This record gives sequence, C-alpha cells and structure tokens, in this order.
Amino acid sequence: MSAVVIAPAPAFAPPAAAPRRGYWRGAARQLARNPVAVISASLLLLIVLAAVFAPWLAPADPYKASMIRRLLPIGSAGHLLGSDELGRDMLTRLMYGGRLSLLMGVLPVLFAFVIGTSLGVIAGYVGGWINMAIMRTFDVFYAFPSVLLAVAIAGALGPGMSNSLIALTLVFVPQVVRVAESVTTQVRQLDYVDAARLSGAGALSIIRAHVLGNVLGPVFVYATGLVSVSMILASGLSFLGLGVKPPEAEWGLMLNTLRSAIYINPWLAALPGVMIFVTSMAFNLLADGVRSAMDIRR
Repeated sequence: MSAVVIAPAPAFAPPAAAPRRGYWRGAARQLARNPVAVISASLLLLIVLAAVFAPWLAPADPYKASMIRRLLPIGSAGHLLGSDELGRDMLTRLMYGGRLSLLMGVLPVLFAFVIGTSLGVIAGYVGGWINMAIMRTFDVFYAFPSVLLAVAIAGALGPGMSNSLIALTLVFVPQVVRVAESVTTQVRQLDYVDAARLSGAGALSIIRAHVLGNVLGPVFVYATGLVSVSMILASGLSFLGLGVKPPEAEWGLMLNTLRSAIYINPWLAALPGVMIFVTSMAFNLLADGVRSAMDIRR
C-alpha cells in the first residue's frame, strides 16, 4: 500500500476570548451552508448506519462460507455484490467490515486527542523544563515516517486489534501534542489570562476557564483530519497481517484475502479498496468543512 504522509501541524491563532455560544451556532450555520461538507456528512452517516445496523440489514451471514459459490461476479442472483474467495456474501462482509474499519479510524484519534491535548496544555502553560521534557520526548517520534512507526510498533506488539489501536494512538499523540502546545503557548500570553493570573486564580482554574475553551477548538479541527489517515493506516496494518485477524470482516483484511482474485474478478477484489477510498475522502472533505466553519481567525 502507498505510504501516507501526514503534513506538519498547522499554526493556529487563538481568539481574544473563549468562544461564546453564538460562535458555535455561527460555525454550525457556516457548516450547513457548505454543500460538500453536507454531502460528505450524509455519506458518512449512511456508511455508519449501515455498519451499526448490519445485523438487521445484511442479507446473509458474514461468516457462512460456500465453496461452490466462491468468487461470484457482481450482480449474481442472491449476491448483489458477488461473493469472496470463500463464498461469503460481499455486501454483508462490506457492511460488517465498516464496523471495525470505522472503529479503527475513530478510536485512535479519540485517544490521541485526550492524551495529546492534556500533555500539550501542560507543556504550553507551564513551560520551562516541563515543556522541554514533553516536547523533546515526542519530537523523537518525528524521526520516523508515520507508516513505518505504526508498522514497527504493531510488529513489536504483535497482530491484533488492541495492539493496532495502541500503535496508531502512539503515532497520533505527538502530532496532537504539538498543536495543543502551540495554541496554549499563544493563549497563555493573552491579556485576560494575565489578568486572571494576577487576580490570584490558580493554574487549574485558569486552564479550565480560559485556556481549554481556546485550545479544544483548534485541536479538534486538526484531529478531524486525522480520522481518515487513521483508517488508512489501520487498513494497511490489516493488509500486512498486523491488524484484525481472520475471519473478522475488515476492509484492509478483505483487500489482503482477495489479492488472489484480482486476475479472476478484479472488480470484486477492488470493492474493499473503494470503500476505504470513499470513506476516507468523505472524512477529509468533512474535516475541511469543519476547519472552514470553525476558522477562529475570521
């Protein structure tokens, strides 16, 4: 699979004060006016609903094999999208595969968001040797490409879904830490934070009341763009045998098992890849829409 390159964390300029309720309503209206973001969100909603309700919507058992029905072409009777190398219904497998693929895309980013934001806020607000220790520790991770780092960690921990989650979380935490630390450093120098500090407010109170409101928005915007990257990396780990194990349905694993069918039924073998591409593009386009709607520099 092709290497995935994650761009450096963008610089964010914090607002003069913590976002008010009207700010979020305006961001929601701005997002609703973006047709690309709305279409992407609608497509993602359909994919998520199909994955969540797969036990009720799927036409067959995802694990029921039939060697006499293996590699049926798309449009076959009883198998709308054909069947895989073991005769299992492809539509069913794709619906069930969306469960693990979406989970592996969202969970590592969610964990990285919580861990990275916490460490980044501490590093940015406290500064000094604590900032140096945290930032230099995570800068070590930037010596390795993200794909290579994920493969190395997953290979060291061993195959499996839980180990893949750990590997991907460790890949994304340094990037979230860098964004959170950058924004917190800028917020710390604003007048209202200095006023709160001079009034005798404690560090935790200042962080909770004045810093987090400005930091969470930019970090959230950045993290939304990582979901598609996480899903692609997770599919790559499964494709290499370092992620989800058979017979579970997962799009990257399905790509791997269908490699032998690429010369027999190439359209069938391409279906999991199409789902990965469409879902990741929808996440990217939605993230761009969220970034534009929450542009705090406006």
